[in-house]
Amino acid sequence: MDRPGRFAVEVFQNEYLPAAGREVNAVVTVTAAAGPAPPPAAVVLLLDTSGSMQYPPGKLWQAARAAAAAIDTLRDGVEFAVVTGTHEATELFPGGGRLAVADPAARAAAKEALRRLHASGGTAIGTWLTLAERLLRTTAATVRHALLLTDGRNEHESPEALRAALDACAGRFTCDARGVGTDWEVAELTGIARALLGTADIVAGPEGLADDFTALMATVMGKAVGDVWLRVWTPRDAVVRFVKQVAPSVVDLTERRAEVPPRAGDYPTGAWGDESRDYHLCVEVPAAGIGEEMLAARVMLVVPDPAAPDGPPAVTLGQGLVRAVWTDDVTAVTAISPQVAHYTGQEELAGAIDEGLRLRRAGDGAGATARLGRAVRLAHASGNVATAKLLATVVDVQDAATGTVRLKTAVSQADEMTLATRSTRTVRVKQSHDAREEAEPSSEAE
Repeated sequence: MDRPGRFAVEVFQNEYLPAAGREVNAVVTVTAAAGPAPPPAAVVLLLDTSGSMQYPPGKLWQAARAAAAAIDTLRDGVEFAVVTGTHEATELFPGGGRLAVADPAARAAAKEALRRLHASGGTAIGTWLTLAERLLRTTAATVRHALLLTDGRNEHESPEALRAALDACAGRFTCDARGVGTDWEVAELTGIARALLGTADIVAGPEGLADDFTALMATVMGKAVGDVWLRVWTPRDAVVRFVKQVAPSVVDLTERRAEVPPRAGDYPTGAWGDESRDYHLCVEVPAAGIGEEMLAARVMLVVPDPAAPDGPPAVTLGQGLVRAVWTDDVTAVTAISPQVAHYTGQEELAGAIDEGLRLRRAGDGAGATARLGRAVRLAHASGNVATAKLLATVVDVQDAATGTVRLKTAVSQADEMTLATRSTRTVRVKQSHDAREEAEPSSEAE
């Protein structure tokens, strides 16, 4: 098969371990460049049309306007459908259990169908996702995506039913989820996005939906390959402790490992365009003596072989090596990889925000102040300006460097939900290319 674009893999680590040391940490940076021709793509728009979409007046119209803007962003030849969701899912366009093919006529017909939207009924998001999976199952497109919009909680099906739907959809397509207003549940929406390897965000006012949907669809249209896996091979007696995406956001992939005998596992990463992501890998290796070294892990980017759709991913797009070297050089073993240290702090930042907001809701002012203060200090130290600004909506910052804060007595629900939804977004560490250029003299100067 043709290689879908170009992928580069870089490994950043301190490979030196002390005597009896066993834990190896590395940050793996994957950079993708799209190929000259975009691959076949298919998209399903999932629009909440439950009764709550009637309020405030104009919300449903703004949702229809956003869907129309997304449809206008589709390139010719992309397959698509529009599904409306209440306590059940309905094919609004084109109907008949099929996908339409984007061209001027199909776009016009879809936008005409959007004029018929009306709001009624309840909310059962699992049924919407199940219908999206059924529709996307009919396509051979390699990029399969859904955009989901809701304004409320999933009150008309059980959490178990939603979980079962997510399990059935995982690996079938990627889904970006958006909550409009403030009556939806952050944990619910972010859980959907994590399970389906997409993004979640708040659109506080419905007037912002069209711009958001246009940007989301433009990103989808830029995807070059739809199903990439991070494969981690380890030697005998070594164990992968965790694999986490740490940039552009924190997503724990550890429990989503698919075994690839004899000693490898695949972790899903979803669709890729022109972009770069970082992954934190931790491997426990057998202890060894001073002076010994070993390959602790081989990290590969792989895609499924279309000739064997039910088989394991087979085409390698790039790879990097994680090493372990045992030494008695104290300076070497105590050095901390700046990449590993940075992302460990970013993961702690996300956890501190989550816990701080939980304690605030529970009425534990002292606990919330301590955890959110810690978050402010971590955001300041790492240069995460966006998160620092969001934190300032829920605490008064007296000294960012020390994390000295005071809880605000009045916080809007939208501000709190925005912080909660975006808490896992990270900033990237300055990578070694620039660092090497600064630290090493050029050959011309020698």
